[in-house]
Amino acid sequence: MRATEDMLNTLPQGAGQRHSVGLRFAHWVVAVLVLATWPLGLMIGFVKDDVKLDFYLVHESLGFLVLWLMLVRLGIRLTGGAVRLEAPRHEKIAAESVHGLLYLFLILMPVSGFLATNAHGFPLKWFGLFEVWSPIGKTPDIAFTLSAIHEWSAWILLGLFALHLAAALFHHVVRRDATLYRIL
Repeated sequence: MRATEDMLNTLPQGAGQRHSVGLRFAHWVVAVLVLATWPLGLMIGFVKDDVKLDFYLVHESLGFLVLWLMLVRLGIRLTGGAVRLEAPRHEKIAAESVHGLLYLFLILMPVSGFLATNAHGFPLKWFGLFEVWSPIGKTPDIAFTLSAIHEWSAWILLGLFALHLAAALFHHVVRRDATLYRIL
């Protein structure tokens, strides 16, 4: 009992204010999925043709899962699952901007990838289990635009991820505040 009290006393002030369990769970599942999906997408251009379709299948299936988890995550966030940030105005603006852009690109990237795949004439077969209905079907005139949006979104997302990680480490290591505890 004493060890638990000592541990709680060493946590930064405000560490008890945490995001909802659903938001924390969705955050970490999406993070793991993106950290798996992003490199898979990058590797597709370098793998042998005989396994390329397998890489596409896993990449697209994981990406589609990210999309649905992000929609759930957005719903949780909008219904009060997030703790309000207590910080100076400029930090709130920076944090809310980066979070908003992360949400935007974590939705835009899988949507554009899904639509690009469909537009190129390849319906998504989610983990090989079933074919996902295509809202656009084969549409070659927009396929390359959608692919470009998907690729650019991936690079922008990587930059936003780096900013997000740097801010989390700054708050945890330099400021030693409770920011990181809210999502753990």
